Amino acid sequence: MTRCHVCFRHCDLNEGDIGFCGARLCHSDSILPANYGRVTSLALDPVEKKPLHRFYPGSKILSVGSYGCNLRCPFCQNSEISWGEEAKDFAVTADVISPEELVLIAEKQKKNGNIGIAFTYNEPLIGYEFVRDTAKLSHERGMKNVIVSNGTASLSVLSELTPYIDAMNIDLKCFDPDTYSKVLGGSLKMTMEFIEEAVKHAHVELTCLIVPGLNDSPDMMREMTGWIASLKDGKDIPFHVSRFFPCFHMTDRPATPVSAVYELAEIARESLNFVYTGNC
Repeated sequence: MTRCHVCFRHCDLNEGDIGFCGARLCHSDSILPANYGRVTSLALDPVEKKPLHRFYPGSKILSVGSYGCNLRCPFCQNSEISWGEEAKDFAVTADVISPEELVLIAEKQKKNGNIGIAFTYNEPLIGYEFVRDTAKLSHERGMKNVIVSNGTASLSVLSELTPYIDAMNIDLKCFDPDTYSKVLGGSLKMTMEFIEEAVKHAHVELTCLIVPGLNDSPDMMREMTGWIASLKDGKDIPFHVSRFFPCFHMTDRPATPVSAVYELAEIARESLNFVYTGNC
């Protein structure tokens, strides 16, 4: 039995087993990324769509996704590739693109305003080896690298990536440990530790999707943004307050009132200098 080190789950896997994330495989007493180079999504996006509002604004970035995720958010907006039933098929059907091939595609898109590669859509850190190998080559070609992540990964994974990653958008989904564990299947402690270290190495922006009845408390927003402000250059960390729409397994509540998003954004501005609203 071999243990995976990527996140707090520490999956113990026998030969041929796949971890909870659906993407890490036990083979010959090693844990390997079964989704290495398997691409399910590829698009040239505005960098603001990541969202990154204070990192090369007005630029485009080649966005790439694979499959799998180590959380179980019931409101997942990319369930088809993250952890819905459809995601399992991509282990066989997804196209395989090497780091060299992906960097070449990114270079060809420079004429269309591309600045680099964003690893996004599903959770990129569960396949951090592909991110690392591709980002290293991308840097060597003078391009920028971005990660869009739930931040549920060990600091050892982060240390593998920091030499090559220029910016991150990290979801801070709420600020209650029980909700993180019971509703999202995550670890608030691990996410906070990841963010605390990430801000020392790259441009970081944070996003919170406001779900009615889950994380829309003014007190929670004050606590969350107060903690963000305590980090390195914390008051200047861009923070995105985003509106929820019913989807996937969470259709039991309405979309977040626009007024609630704006009110929570104002609370965030008590602690932070750059607060943005999204999906409104």
